[in-house]
Amino acid sequence: MDANTKQELLAKIDQAINNIRPYLEADGGDVKLLDIDDEFVVQVELLGACEACPMSPMTMKAGIEEAVKRVAPEVKSINAVNIAPVS
Repeated sequence: MDANTKQELLAKIDQAINNIRPYLEADGGDVKLLDIDDEFVVQVELLGACEACPMSPMTMKAGIEEAVKRVAPEVKSINAVNIAPVS
């Protein structure tokens, strides 16, 4: 993907994350957008309580990934660099 497309996608993804951030912060957690690769896989880092929470995989799938795919349907998946992948 070209640099312009990547920047546009990152901006959309960041906005989607900002929309759900208050819910994460309410439970003592947060998420940091790191990058998106050429296969449209987004890399994030879970922060605070989200790092060790046993519900983090569900938060990734049902919360963060759904919010991102609503604004950027071309995104294939989201991976947290600091938790085990969700199947």
